[in-house]
Amino acid sequence: MENFEHINTGFNTTFNYGKLSIGLVVPIENYANSAIPVMESHIQRIKLAENLGFKAVWIRDVPFHVPSFGDAGQMYDPFTYLGFLAGHTSEIALGISSIALPLHYPVHVAKSIATIDQLSGGRVILGVASGDRFDEYPAMNISYENRGRLFREAFEYIRAVQNDFPIFESESYGKIEGHIDVLPKSTSHKIPMLITGYSQQSLEWNAQNGDGWMYYPRNLYQQQLTISEWRSLIPQGNNKPFMQPLYIDLHELDDYKPQPIHLGFKLGIKYLRDYFQNLQEIGVNHVALNLRFNNRPIEETLMKISEEVLPEFHSEAKELIQ
Repeated sequence: MENFEHINTGFNTTFNYGKLSIGLVVPIENYANSAIPVMESHIQRIKLAENLGFKAVWIRDVPFHVPSFGDAGQMYDPFTYLGFLAGHTSEIALGISSIALPLHYPVHVAKSIATIDQLSGGRVILGVASGDRFDEYPAMNISYENRGRLFREAFEYIRAVQNDFPIFESESYGKIEGHIDVLPKSTSHKIPMLITGYSQQSLEWNAQNGDGWMYYPRNLYQQQLTISEWRSLIPQGNNKPFMQPLYIDLHELDDYKPQPIHLGFKLGIKYLRDYFQNLQEIGVNHVALNLRFNNRPIEETLMKISEEVLPEFHSEAKELIQ
């Protein structure tokens, strides 16, 4: 079986077997010199990204600003913000990368994400993680050491309440005995949930239970081995997508050779296009570009990528709508 499972509109348009698609991490701005972005022109840039044919935008879950972590993300509550974005867009997939499940009661995650899925016409992709900012756990009186078990129970809870009048019991999140329900339901048979990293689970558990995997950038050889190992553990007869982020600083010279930056490269468009081709060949299905360190004007960068990269990977990449 080669094709990925069809789940909802966002998942189906973002992930296609043997193909690479390209999205963007929000905020779409340079904030290299501060942990806190200004959210400059954030709605206009997301609309521009949609018009240009980028497949998805990705926001983050950062409950507390931890200065030592170095990045406050987009700052806004992820569910409120995704609902706001749903009302200002019509086609682009709306992703979270990723909700730290142990820091949220799962019924609220399930209800919030299904609501946004309904309001957006099925465009939601839910990334989930165990969380790695230690300081947040004592601030919420939650055990950091137990985050692996809490992640697993919350994941199974969210899955269970997709059913009508579910029956579910867990150590940490109570018991549902089949006489109450959680509404609304998602637009499909489930919310697509992609696991980030290992999330304190075994790779086999992640391969069996997640609808896909988000992992960090690695050199091409190591990433190919990682993807192959993970896919070998997916239950027979199934296939699931793999995605990763990538920080870029797009140079004005098209043939500027790649120079390493944090989790990515400073490079010219020619090498970016070649690198994406290599990622596609090793089995990466989606890249979420982060422009935090990008020194070129943001709109100019988006246009350049749209004109010279997206047509090779998105057969239906769009012209800018005037």
